[in-house]
Amino acid sequence: MSDRATDLFVGRGGAMGFRRGAPLRAAYLPPRMDDRARQVLEVGRVRMVVAGAALLLAFGAVGARLTQLAVLGMAGERMAIEAPVDATPHPRADIVDRNGEILATDLATASLYANPRRLLDPNDAARALVTALPDLDYKETLAKLSSGRTFVWLRRNLTPREQWEVNRLGIPGLDFMREFSRVFPHGPLLGHVLGYVDSDNTGIAGLESRYDEQLRRGGEPLRLTIDLRVQYILRDELRKAMIEFKAKSATGMVMDVRTGAVLAMVSLPDFDPNHPAKATENGRFNRATLGVYELGSTFKVFTTAIALDSGVATMNQTYDATEPLKVARFTIRDYHAKKRWLSLPEVFMYSSNIGAARMAADIGGETQQAYLGRLGLLQPASFELPEVGRPIVPSPWRPINTMTIGFGHGIAISPLQLTAGVAAVVNGGIMRAPHLVLSEYPDIPVKGERVFQEETSRRLRELMRMNVLDGTGGKADIAGYRVGGKTGTAEKPDASGYNGKALLSSFIATFPTDDPRYAVLAILDEPQGTKSTGGYATGGWVAAPAVGAVIARMAPILGIAPGDGEPEPRAPARNMDELVDELTEGRTLASYESDR
Repeated sequence: MSDRATDLFVGRGGAMGFRRGAPLRAAYLPPRMDDRARQVLEVGRVRMVVAGAALLLAFGAVGARLTQLAVLGMAGERMAIEAPVDATPHPRADIVDRNGEILATDLATASLYANPRRLLDPNDAARALVTALPDLDYKETLAKLSSGRTFVWLRRNLTPREQWEVNRLGIPGLDFMREFSRVFPHGPLLGHVLGYVDSDNTGIAGLESRYDEQLRRGGEPLRLTIDLRVQYILRDELRKAMIEFKAKSATGMVMDVRTGAVLAMVSLPDFDPNHPAKATENGRFNRATLGVYELGSTFKVFTTAIALDSGVATMNQTYDATEPLKVARFTIRDYHAKKRWLSLPEVFMYSSNIGAARMAADIGGETQQAYLGRLGLLQPASFELPEVGRPIVPSPWRPINTMTIGFGHGIAISPLQLTAGVAAVVNGGIMRAPHLVLSEYPDIPVKGERVFQEETSRRLRELMRMNVLDGTGGKADIAGYRVGGKTGTAEKPDASGYNGKALLSSFIATFPTDDPRYAVLAILDEPQGTKSTGGYATGGWVAAPAVGAVIARMAPILGIAPGDGEPEPRAPARNMDELVDELTEGRTLASYESDR
């Protein structure tokens, strides 16, 4: 623009005071409005700062929420929907035996999970995982990784090496959760006692189930009455007998007769609680407590004790066993019939069914039921395991039932109940509940309930000792330990009645008989006779030797040396006439005739 034009535009020295070289900004401001403009600009600047701060806060809140949804939300969803609701946040308490040996404990492990939405290629990830963990199924793993979910379990309780193998793959979307895995160091040795846990470390069976809540709280170990050494001996001897006689199953027990504490309890076949999914139904079944059986002549211990204690019989009582006993449509026979009158000691020693049936008939159903009830044989045993069987008893209880129960048929109880009942017979007559968990004062026996007089108990111990010395239990005799016992051979019931070729053979023992400490039971299901047994598969041939072997091995471990305690009340007599004379205190039995 020319000087002229400029002059024309603003005028020469016009009112706006425009001069060449002056700043252009000033040319547009009214001469007296600089303060107002500054005020307006300052207000605008403040408003912009406030607006910017508000936007910043808004974006921050949105970002925080997105972070929560993307990161924390995944875990929250996982825990709320996918993860176990009752996952144990800390280790379960240990379970130990009476000597403090660990039977069950928790180990910290890592469990593998995935967020399929974060995986770059599910196919590649599945192939890589199957390579690192060969036991994973490729199709199943691929289906999980392709599910589109935010959380899927892939493998629980990895070993450190397995965790390292997965970690080295470097696959985004895979991660580990710290958990605890239950470990049973002795495998199947105590499977039925301890039970097992599920994948979330929750007790499912055995003591793990019964004391689940207590164990989940952690803290002090659960201490059992079990002696790991005795448990091993019992299982080993039962397993050998089961193999030798080709039995379908076996069960046994060792109990402290003074307290009711169970030192050992075995049911074969068994299972490994470390791998419960591999266990068969037959292996998981606890025959010692859940199974109920007609246990045959071992029941004569109770029948004889009841007869003596109630005053129905004395030691010189006699019973007619010359012919089979016919009751209505039933016929009761003896396995090895003597075909003569038998004294009460002979009924016990020869295990006469006829004599026991007559003895039970003299007792009567009402008295029989009263005693059996006080021995805990008519109701499920009060015991810490959840797997407890209910006895099968007759209803109504007819006279024929009274007679057959006298020799162990027509009533089914568990091996646990038999052992606890016999313990009450031999310990002085006191019934104490069997138990697996050690009390705070284990050396102080509970009061219990008196069932038999002390004299009755002493007499039964003498009869049981006699049965081992010269009766059917001879193969359980261990020098120096004064073993007493009673055999049992029961025919198993089937659709047609009783199968004479399918036997349940047993032997229940106590030692030392002058001052009983322990009861030992062994039962074999359908054993087969061998050349060494002359083809016999009865309790005296197959179960008594197993009990004798258990006693010989366990007694020294428990501090019972051969010959410990007082001498036997009377020197063992080997002549039948002398035996009967001893037990009847020298009185002559008019009906007694020696068959030797």
